Amino acid sequence: MTTPVSSTGSTTTQTQINTGISRLADNEQTFLALLTTQLKNQDPLSPLDSNQFTAQITQMTGVEQQLTTNKLLQQLVDGKTGDISSAVGLIGKIAKADGADAALKSGAATWNYTQAADATNVALQIKNADGTVIWRGTPSDLKKGDHAFTWNGKSDAGVAQPDGVYTLTVAAADASGTEVTVNQSLKGAVTGVEMKDGVAMLTINGVQVPLSVITSVESPAS
Repeated sequence: MTTPVSSTGSTTTQTQINTGISRLADNEQTFLALLTTQLKNQDPLSPLDSNQFTAQITQMTGVEQQLTTNKLLQQLVDGKTGDISSAVGLIGKIAKADGADAALKSGAATWNYTQAADATNVALQIKNADGTVIWRGTPSDLKKGDHAFTWNGKSDAGVAQPDGVYTLTVAAADASGTEVTVNQSLKGAVTGVEMKDGVAMLTINGVQVPLSVITSVESPAS
């Protein structure tokens, strides 16, 4: 069971910040009104000390800047909390995400892709983490629709490759040589969630993807 992230604390903090900003605005207007009145009625022979006014204005400006900073920080925290809360709720679900990467483990890596139309030529290439093409091939099914391709983890020379993340490139064309649109995706159970540079990252089949690229979620088959 997923434990929801409580938003009570952040809501209370945001309310306090908003109240502080509102009170500061009222005090600022009052201060300016008093300052104007004092300047109008000051004794020309004994003018008011401008240094005191400057110090008060500077202090008020500093408080305003601090409250604004606190508000921006709270908004940032709330955003991260929302992302991580949504992401944690996906653990154990079957998620589909845009992407061309898959993790090779125990001699197998699987990719999913969708062809927009029938093709007469489909070329597959697999690259390692360095961007080197280590395998080339052609699938047996060239029809329009969803496809799943599983690689046995061996290079063109038949050498078993180490476990890790690999990238599949799919290029398809019809009988006239016109390119057929191919959308690649990653599908599998969400096994972990991690925040990286403020972005919620989900682990699917050993590959980390941002929450923003998730296109569908479904419950696992019982």
